[in-house]
Amino acid sequence: MPVDNCPRCEGSGWIFKTVDGTEAVTRCACDDETRSERFASRSGIPPLYANASTENYSLPKDNPIAHSAMQKVMLNVRSYAREFPVVEKPGLLLIGETGVGKTHLAVAALNALIQRGFEGVFFDYQTLLDRIRSGYDRSSGSMDKEAFRLALDCEILLLDDLGAHRVTDWVEDTVASIITHRCNHRKPVIVTTNLPAPGKTSNTKKDSLSDRIGARAWSRLNEMCKLIEMPAIEDYRVRTKR
Repeated sequence: MPVDNCPRCEGSGWIFKTVDGTEAVTRCACDDETRSERFASRSGIPPLYANASTENYSLPKDNPIAHSAMQKVMLNVRSYAREFPVVEKPGLLLIGETGVGKTHLAVAALNALIQRGFEGVFFDYQTLLDRIRSGYDRSSGSMDKEAFRLALDCEILLLDDLGAHRVTDWVEDTVASIITHRCNHRKPVIVTTNLPAPGKTSNTKKDSLSDRIGARAWSRLNEMCKLIEMPAIEDYRVRTKR
């Protein structure tokens, strides 16, 4: 979309000029110049993470092993955002305990992609389900009714805290339909979850991600995402306040 007050094209998106007596038309660059700002403004990224990047991710300073492990995670995320879309798998799945900085790194990847001209949308998993459910209510607003379609068709979807909801048939079917659609159409997802991958629950009573979203959705997610398991470290929110 051209910029309304652009001094070069006056909002038309086109620049008219005469070359050797012949009128020529060229596309104005104002659309490209403001694309990332427009995409960022409608991405739904929470203000707390608006400036999240791999550069301002706080690595552990007092634990060399944790520092090295998290640095590797950060570099993997940075590499994904830099090389996208020429990557083996179009999506990214960050798995780790609460407080290790998953959301920061996921949004850092999305912010980097937006700066490169890709359009992405952030959804907290619980909020997305609530909005989709409200879309079945005729009294709900049009924005709620569009949530499901947006989750299906946006260029890049970030789902934060996937699986943080009690399991019902409706939840399982809804998540499976979103992830299957995006996988089939090679539309990337960036996902964070506190739940372990299937087969990694032997020493814990916690459900696996497959238990919460269903085997179909997990299979598709595993097919389309680079899986990064984050080490258990000190709570990121506590660490960054020091």
